[in-house]
Amino acid sequence: MKVEIYKDKNEGGQAAFNIIKSGIENGAKVLGLATGSTPITLYNAMTSSDLDFSNMTSVNLDEYVGLPFDNDQSYHYFMKDNLFNKKPFKMSYVPDGMAADINVAAKEYDQIIEDNPIDVQILGIGRNGHIGFNEPGSAFDSLTHEVDLTQSTIDANARFFANEDDVPRKAISMGIGSILKSKKILLLAYGEDKADAIKATIEGPVTTDVPASALQNHDDVIFILDEAAASKLSNKY
Repeated sequence: MKVEIYKDKNEGGQAAFNIIKSGIENGAKVLGLATGSTPITLYNAMTSSDLDFSNMTSVNLDEYVGLPFDNDQSYHYFMKDNLFNKKPFKMSYVPDGMAADINVAAKEYDQIIEDNPIDVQILGIGRNGHIGFNEPGSAFDSLTHEVDLTQSTIDANARFFANEDDVPRKAISMGIGSILKSKKILLLAYGEDKADAIKATIEGPVTTDVPASALQNHDDVIFILDEAAASKLSNKY
């Protein structure tokens, strides 16, 4: 486990981009991607670069259940708007939150991950320590599944919607076990509101109460933090 601390999210995004670029130069073919505000500076670095992703595959972490792909708050829409329209991949997979049977869609997504082992997985982290949409209590061996979002996650997402009633209550997400299959993991976190979750993840016990603490059991994890997100760490990194 490696911790890197940068001045702000712009420096952090560039650092993450440099790691991805090095991975591609060394043969990486599959990127695991995340949504939300955290990876935007990384995606800006990717889209402004001269890297060609047209021979690569991307596999996204999650998607809301019941939100049409063309809804501007869906993760399909987010990925096209922030990355794919500017830097298309050979294949891009995002979980199907509109599937008639979410359990079947989850099993199909697990097969996609098996067929496309993830070389570098990008993660953000929730204020309650969730990764993907794996909320506290999620099993560390869980695979892709339907998730009931906690009220804290619904509250955090409400700022993106016209009113709270529009915020989806369910999502389909890679499980923690799915995430841990990735060869390398980059967890990005910026801002003081992530400081408690980062401290618990890196320096606390490995517990399902803090889903991201499962990363302590992975062989190759890099935490890319700004100074605010790292502000409660006890050790010097």
